[in-house]
Amino acid sequence: MKRKLVICVTLLALTIAGTSCRQKSSPGLTYPVTQKGDVVDTYFGHEVPDPFRWLEDDHAPETKEWVKAQNKVTNAWLQQIPFREDIKNRLTEVWSYTRQFSPWKRGENIFYYRHDGIRNHAVLYVKEKNGEEKVLIDPNLFSEDGTTSLAMASVSKDGKYVAYGISKGGSDWREVFVREVATGKDLDTHLKWIKFSGLSWDENGFYYSRYDEPAPGDELSASNEFQKVFYHKLGTSQDQDLLIHQDNDNPQMNFSAQVDDDNKYLMLYSRISTQGNNLFIRDLNRGGNWIVADTDFETQSSYVGTIGNEILVLTNYDAPRYRLMAIHPNRPNVENWREIIPESGNVLRSVTTSDNYIIAHYMVDVQSRLSLYSKAGRYIRDIKLPGSGSASGLSTFSEEDVLYFTFASFTTPESVYRKDLKSTNPPVAHFVPNVDFKSEEYTVNQVFVEAEDGAEIPLFIVHKKDIELDGSNPALLYGYGGFNVVQSPRFDARIVPWLENGGIYIHAHIRGGGEYGEGWYRAGIKKNKQRVFDDFILAAEFLVESGYTSPEKLAIMGGSNGGLLVGAVANQRPDLFAVALPAVGVMDMLRYQYFTIGWAWAGDYGRSDDSEEMFKYLYAYSPIHNIPKGKLFPATLVTTADHDDRVVPAHSFKYIATLQDRYSGPNPVLIRIETLAGHGAGKPLSMQIEEVADRLAFTLFSMNETWNSEKNK
Repeated sequence: MKRKLVICVTLLALTIAGTSCRQKSSPGLTYPVTQKGDVVDTYFGHEVPDPFRWLEDDHAPETKEWVKAQNKVTNAWLQQIPFREDIKNRLTEVWSYTRQFSPWKRGENIFYYRHDGIRNHAVLYVKEKNGEEKVLIDPNLFSEDGTTSLAMASVSKDGKYVAYGISKGGSDWREVFVREVATGKDLDTHLKWIKFSGLSWDENGFYYSRYDEPAPGDELSASNEFQKVFYHKLGTSQDQDLLIHQDNDNPQMNFSAQVDDDNKYLMLYSRISTQGNNLFIRDLNRGGNWIVADTDFETQSSYVGTIGNEILVLTNYDAPRYRLMAIHPNRPNVENWREIIPESGNVLRSVTTSDNYIIAHYMVDVQSRLSLYSKAGRYIRDIKLPGSGSASGLSTFSEEDVLYFTFASFTTPESVYRKDLKSTNPPVAHFVPNVDFKSEEYTVNQVFVEAEDGAEIPLFIVHKKDIELDGSNPALLYGYGGFNVVQSPRFDARIVPWLENGGIYIHAHIRGGGEYGEGWYRAGIKKNKQRVFDDFILAAEFLVESGYTSPEKLAIMGGSNGGLLVGAVANQRPDLFAVALPAVGVMDMLRYQYFTIGWAWAGDYGRSDDSEEMFKYLYAYSPIHNIPKGKLFPATLVTTADHDDRVVPAHSFKYIATLQDRYSGPNPVLIRIETLAGHGAGKPLSMQIEEVADRLAFTLFSMNETWNSEKNK
C-alpha cells in the first residue's frame, strides 16, 4: 500500500565533520546537532553501535543543553500552527466538568475523590457520620505549579487515619505522610524512598515497601534493586520501622504485603516480572514463619476477601481466564485450594465482596459484565449496567450489602452508580457529570478483524454519525498490547476536539493485552512480540480498505509499551501512516533492563543477554535500531518527560536523535520534552491540556487538515 504524495520542497543538509550527527531541515525546520560517540556493544559476537549513549546521562550538562535545543525547535514549529490555541481552548472547555469517583467506607466515614475540572488535581473528601462533607487532602495546595501530586492514599480500617504518598515532578518515588481524619492535621510521620508499594493497615500501623536511598544523581535512572518490606507503627520514626522481608540473594525482585480485612493474616507477594507472583501467608496472631501458598512465578494470585477462616484469591492458576479460589491457611498448598467461582469463557477481571455477596467483574469482548454470587459461589443474577461500556472502582459498603461503581463508555462520561445487592432493581445514579459534549451525535461500533492465524482482533471505532466512508477522514488509531493490561472503553476528554472536528478515533485491542485472558496475553510476548505489531498493522489496513481513512490521513498513537508499538510499526510500515505519536516509549530493546524497574519487563520482552536467539529477535524490531533510510517517514512527534523514572527519557532521546540522523525527508520529526513531569500519573491538568493541544495540532497540521471553529462550538 503506497502513499501517493507529491512533494516539492527544498532540503538543506549540513554534514558536521567528525563525531556529529547531520543537521537537516524540512520546510522551515532545522534540527539541532546531536554529537555522535564511538560506543559499540557486543552481543554474542555481534557488534552494535550506540552513538547516542551519552544521552542516557540526563544530568550531564550536554544532555540538558540538547533538551533545551530540541524543545526550542519543537516549540517554534508548534507555534506556527494557526489553530493550536483554538484546540487548547476547546480542550479547556470540555475538560472543565466536575467528576466524582466511587466512594468507599472505613469505620463510620465515607471517602471519595472529586475533581472540579478547573484545578490541577482531584481532591480527597471525607463525609463523617453526621453527613458533613469536608476536604481531607487537597493536592492543589502541595505546589504552586501542580507538579507535586497525591499519588496514593490508604485509610485505616477504623477510618481514623489516612496514610498518603506524594509524588514530585511525576516521579515514581513516594514520600508518605499520615493525616488524622478528625482534625485534618498531619502526624510527625515522614517516610521516604518508597516505590512500587501499597500501604496496608493493621490496627496500629501499616506495611509498605521501599528501597535503600540511591546515590545522589541516580534517583531517576539507577536500577531499582533490593526492595524490602517494612512495618511502620504510628508514633514512631522511619528508622524504627520493623523489617518484615528482604532477599539479598535476588536483588531484582519486588515485594509487597497486604493485611486481610479481619487483621488475621498477612499476605506477602514476590515478583520477578509483571507476569505472576509467589504468595506467602503469615498468621498475625501466632507469628512464626511464612506459609507457602503458591510459588509459581508464572501465575497470578491476589487477595480479594475472606470467608470465615479462608482467604479468597483471584487466580489464573490452571485457569487462563481466572477463577476465584479459597485458601485455608492450615492447608495452603495449591492442591488444597477450594474453588468458589470456576473459570468461564470470559475473563474474570476482578472480584469484590460484601458481608453476604460476591460481585464478579467479567470482561465480555472488552466490555464489562457484573455478576452477583452468594458467598458459597452460587450464581444469583447479573447486575444490569447502564449500557455497553466499562465498570470500574467497585466498592462495597459491606454491612449494608451496597455496591458503588463508576461506569463510562467512549461517549458517556464517568458516572457513579449505587446498587442495593439485595434488590433486583437496577443500579441508580449517584453522581452524573454535566459535560459540554453532544454524545447523541456520535456512534461507537465494535468490529473484529481476522488475523492470518484466525484470531479476531476487536476494534472500537468512534465517530460522528454522518461521516462518509470515502477515505478522506482523519483517523487516530490507538493501541497498547502488552503486560496483560486491559484498556476498556472510557470517556476521554482528550479526543473530544478530534471527534468534533470530524476525526475518527479507533482503539485496537491487540494481543499482548489481557482482554481475553492468559492465552491472548502470551500470544504477544517475547518471541511472539511481532504478532502485536502485525495486529496493529492489520487494524490500520482494515481502516484504509474499509474507507474510514487513507494512509495520508491516518495517525497512530500509544504510550509506554504503546510507544514501543508506534515506533516499531512506523519503522515497518512507514507507507501506511501520515503521523506517528509515540509517548514515553520503550525504544531501545537491547538496554531497557538496565534502568530503574526495566528488568521487571523481561517477562514480556525477554532480554538481549538471554541468548543469541533472543538478542536477534529484539534487535530485529527495536525502534532505535530499525529506522529505515531513504523512505518517506510519517511526521513524528515524540513525547517524554525529564522525571520519567518508569521508562527513562533516554529511550526517546536516543530514538529521536537516530531518526533525525537517518531521515532526510520533508515531514517533521520532533520531540517534546516536558519538565517536572514523569510517566504520566499525577500530571497536572494544565500540563495535560498543553500537551494534548500540541499533539492534536501537530497531527491535523501534518495532515493538511484545518480546524473548523464554527463546527466545534
